[in-house]
Parts: sequence; structure tokens; C-alpha cells
Amino acid sequence: MIKYLGLLTVLLVSAHSYANDPLNGTLWKTIDDKTQKPMSIVKFTENRNGTLSANIQKVFESSQAQKCTKCVGKYQNKPLIGANIISNLKSVGHNKYTGGHITDPQTGKTYKFNATLSENGQILKGRGFIGVSALGRSQTWHRVP
Repeated sequence: MIKYLGLLTVLLVSAHSYANDPLNGTLWKTIDDKTQKPMSIVKFTENRNGTLSANIQKVFESSQAQKCTKCVGKYQNKPLIGANIISNLKSVGHNKYTGGHITDPQTGKTYKFNATLSENGQILKGRGFIGVSALGRSQTWHRVP
């Protein structure tokens, strides 16, 4: 009986680990779509409801590292490091994500956000937009090993 309980425990733990989203716990270097310069490192975490969020771990330009003066809500005038910039991102399968929101710390504006993870898991292409996706901006982020 104890052997069966041990086996059941191992199976449940491994099934739970397998259920985690591939973005969960990963770090990404964000690249400015206009200048092509690295802006920050963000980390994705999976929330209890299965959606993903991402917060800033590192900022490359020291002028941006101070405070999020243009953010609204709980991150206003707070350090950028630790600020949540992506929320409610949902996996819809086949490495596609929709329904999220992204906040641009430079402007303080929040946009709808969709993303696609490359087959090899090393590139994340995201699109922030208002209304329809055609009216937005795209960024390509690179996974940090």
C-alpha cells in the first residue's frame, strides 16, 4: 500500500510539473521596436488561475531604472524593477497567447497584448494594441538562458 501511495504521489507531482506553461519562470530580454536596443529583462510567472504575468527584473538604461513616473495605480512613482508589465495573458495552445495586457513604462499606457512563442522557445513575438491588433506595435523578445 505504501508503495502505491508513493507511486501516486510521484505521478501527481510530475503531472503538475508538466501542466505548467512553457513561459512560466522564464526570463526575456525586451527589445525596443524603434531603436532595436535592449530595454529590460522580464520574468514570466503563472498565476493560480492559469494566466501569466511578467515583471521587470533588470533595466538596461539607468535613466529608466529610477521610478515609473508615468505609470498609474500601484506602480506610480515606484521603482521599475519589480513592476508588473504584463497581466492576464492566456495560452490558447500551439505557442499562442491572447487576452493579456501590457503596460509601457515609458508612457504609462496599458494596451491589449497577444504573443507567439517560437517553436524552439527562444523568441517571443508580442503585439500591444488598442482596439484591433492591426493598430498596434510589435516587439521581439529573446529568451535569457
